Amino acid sequence: MAILRFKALELVDQRQALTVKPVAHRRSDSFGQNVFNLEAMRANMPGEYFKKLQGAIKHSTPVERNVADAVASAMKTWAMAKGATHYTHWFQPLTGATAEKHDSFFDLNSDGRPIENFKGSALVQQEPDASSFPNGGIRNTFEARGYTAWDPTSPAFIIETVGAKTLCIPTIFVAYTGEALDYKAPLLKSLAVLEKAAVDVCQYFDKDVQRVNTTLGIEQEYFLVDKALYDARPDLVMTGRTLFGHAPAKGQQLEDHYFGSIPPRVHAFMFEFEEEANALGIPLRTRHNEVAPNQYECAPTFEDANLAIDHNQLLMDVMDRVALKHNFKVLLHEKPYAGVNGSGKHNNWAMSTDTGVNLLAPGRRPKENLQFLAFFITTVKAVHRYGDLLRASIASASNDHRLGANEAPPAIMSVFLGSMLDGVLDELERTAKLPLDKGDNIYLKLGIDKIPAILLDNTDRNRTSPFAFTGNKFELRAVGSSANCSSAMTTLNAIVADQLIDFKTEVDELIAQGKKKEVAIVDVLRSYVISSKDIRFEGNGYSDEWKEEAARRGLANVPTTPLALDAMTRDDAAELFARHGILSHTELHARHEILLEDYTKKIQIESRVLGDLAVNHVIPTALAYQNKLVQNVRGLRDLGLDDENSQVTVEMIKSISRYVSTIKTTVDAMTEARKVANKIEDARERAIAYCDTVKEKFAAIRRAADKLELLVADEDWPLVKYRELLFRH
Repeated sequence: MAILRFKALELVDQRQALTVKPVAHRRSDSFGQNVFNLEAMRANMPGEYFKKLQGAIKHSTPVERNVADAVASAMKTWAMAKGATHYTHWFQPLTGATAEKHDSFFDLNSDGRPIENFKGSALVQQEPDASSFPNGGIRNTFEARGYTAWDPTSPAFIIETVGAKTLCIPTIFVAYTGEALDYKAPLLKSLAVLEKAAVDVCQYFDKDVQRVNTTLGIEQEYFLVDKALYDARPDLVMTGRTLFGHAPAKGQQLEDHYFGSIPPRVHAFMFEFEEEANALGIPLRTRHNEVAPNQYECAPTFEDANLAIDHNQLLMDVMDRVALKHNFKVLLHEKPYAGVNGSGKHNNWAMSTDTGVNLLAPGRRPKENLQFLAFFITTVKAVHRYGDLLRASIASASNDHRLGANEAPPAIMSVFLGSMLDGVLDELERTAKLPLDKGDNIYLKLGIDKIPAILLDNTDRNRTSPFAFTGNKFELRAVGSSANCSSAMTTLNAIVADQLIDFKTEVDELIAQGKKKEVAIVDVLRSYVISSKDIRFEGNGYSDEWKEEAARRGLANVPTTPLALDAMTRDDAAELFARHGILSHTELHARHEILLEDYTKKIQIESRVLGDLAVNHVIPTALAYQNKLVQNVRGLRDLGLDDENSQVTVEMIKSISRYVSTIKTTVDAMTEARKVANKIEDARERAIAYCDTVKEKFAAIRRAADKLELLVADEDWPLVKYRELLFRH
């Protein structure tokens, strides 16, 4: 292992930045060139079918079969002209990754002659094997049938791998019996429910609003490590994170990496994956160094939420493939290194109308600001009401390492508004009577003459808040860097939609009682401000004081996944998703089971890798070095030099023995705990056992191994060290 480490370091020293040539002089010239977008559709489809397809997408109606045939024919013509030989239904099963089964356009006709064929039936529906994907008990192992169904709202695209090009068609994935087995189907349902609820509320302010689109911008954080160093760390390869490694003398404490000059090899990698992403229609705009050494971030412009999530899933694949060409490995684990910041996805979420209004952007007129406050306050109320469900939506074994650590965000769900808006809501809470001035625009005094001023973006940002308002959007910072954002966004869409529906019901009731519409709206909003005040927090989410304050407010602090997932099993959660047709009780229960099993398996894998490295690599290395020290002491004594120097060496020998004993004893205890946990039939109790009795042993094993790293000679240590992983690029 030590030989492998030094060979890897030699390879790193020989690396040179690759030269990457741009696809076009301007990014705008090549944007979306590998996407079957509106321009490609218009160029390859008869006009009448193009209009019918766009009408079906706009009005959320089924695509007629003859239209599907026309789309398939045009899609095949376009894809083959670009060199594609195969097509695939590209879907997002509950593994968290994407999945695909490639079929060739090549076929034989009835007389055996070769042709290229792609019909509407193949576009609309395929039948991949569903038996081996996570299903939470919905399907038996012997029940293999599942269906993928075309999502016409997300355009098809072409992926090129080692010269081979494949047409990828975004789809949902459902069981033979109809239950959703993916992330996209519930997301699409939640978007439809939110749109209907938002349009209904918009009617109070603008009768012309017919559609509301949910927008999303997903910032992606990640680490890079040289491929040779990655391959020399079995824990990175098997688990995505380092299970051992003493902190280097220099980590991120100087904060000199943040927004610093991008290293040449990294810059070349970024440029190439941006070029490929650009051709795939992914609108990346930002790249920079993040806080931790060898940590980086990229960010796109806002898009339709469904498309944004598809693009983020695709982006992770593109980054991984391009990184290999540059002899890098992308680390998307939320916490690949202890002692430095982890990585997340910052989900910037908003709603906009078909009249061009961002519903979360304050306007220039009081009436516009009342509309803004309606959606703004209702969202805060929804997070207060269902904060634990939102926490469950971002829970995972890997994200547990990040949430609650000394970085954004804590495991406690809270909402940051900024001092200006926080003051506006405080003033609204204190105002009981609301006189109206009537004119061209109804001006709601509310006792708050500040309302027109909130069009100014004077809201600071709070990186310790899991859910923060940042001027014209809410930023959910708690989603993990490796996660599919659909889970969190489906939940956020659902809880906001549910609260908007309640809001409209309450306002309509007050209007029916004779109150003016504007007064009724403000009365309901004021009640929401009062009832949801506990969720608002403007201070340092890292502090111990906040943990104590949150407990007094009744806010949950659940740092581990098995317990966080309990929110999914509550009756009100099941009723919420079922009431809006997003997830049935069966589907929600299945997801709960899948997430528990995923947690258990990941901790089980980490435990096995930890034990293997500790017993078969760390301990033998320590004992071999200890024997060198023993020989040294004997040599000194043979020469009559048994003095203070030899006593120092003897103490080192004793320390090694203690650490080796700690490792072996704790690994044995961890193994036994794993055996006991494996016998537990209930998925929740098994996951809790893995958390409390198996994972609980990790820290002691690591602490002893990291102490040995400081004692053993550098030339003998087998694992690539943190200073090499973090600073060699």
